[in-house]
Amino acid sequence: MALPRSLGSEARVEAFQQAIDLRFHNPEILREALTHRSYLNEIEQAWPSNERLEFLGDAVLGIVSAKFLFHRFPEGDEGNLTNLRSALVRTESLARYAQAINLGEYLLLGRGEEMSKGRQRTGGLACAFEAVLAAIYEDQGYETAERFALGFIEPELEHVVATRTHRNAKSVLQELVQGTWQQTPTYHVLEESGPDHAKSFRVEVRVGPRVLGRGTERSKRAAEQAAAEQALAQLQQGERASG
Repeated sequence: MALPRSLGSEARVEAFQQAIDLRFHNPEILREALTHRSYLNEIEQAWPSNERLEFLGDAVLGIVSAKFLFHRFPEGDEGNLTNLRSALVRTESLARYAQAINLGEYLLLGRGEEMSKGRQRTGGLACAFEAVLAAIYEDQGYETAERFALGFIEPELEHVVATRTHRNAKSVLQELVQGTWQQTPTYHVLEESGPDHAKSFRVEVRVGPRVLGRGTERSKRAAEQAAAEQALAQLQQGERASG
């Protein structure tokens, strides 16, 4: 259910605590986690945006997912575990975690960000999820943060393994394209945005003039993988349709 835009910061913080069934000792850190920097341009009071917490949350999520995979796959090699972790913490996965708790509705956004559908933007949702995780870690400790994160990571792992999204999509796509068209796919950066510590890259993969897929991630390499994954999914759909 959409919250009224006029709902203030305290009310949003309170509503979000109820939504995730977690009471913060220091609600101000949760307010920070929910604050997009665009919001601070429109209010007289000043508190930090969620960008610093996003930085910490990325690290917390990294150790939670690494520990989880390390124990879940005791025979797994480093390369496979790394690919699995990348799939679990990629931007699109984090955005799904955020959507599962309707996080976008609780964010404090500036009017311009609100009008440009900031509550649904994949990159913003991913960043906000990491910020919330960091706020939980700071306020409640590692164990609570770990339980919160695993509530999303565990079911996502089943999806990742079932769909094999942890494989090296660029290599698979290259083999497929070379075998089909005797060409090599090329990757092109369409857009680079965001602050230095949280860059977002939008990449397109092509074969000649033909666009096969696009992906948005927080590094060029990850964006290329995402573009390759989309390309593979579309090519597979085309094969099923023609079959």
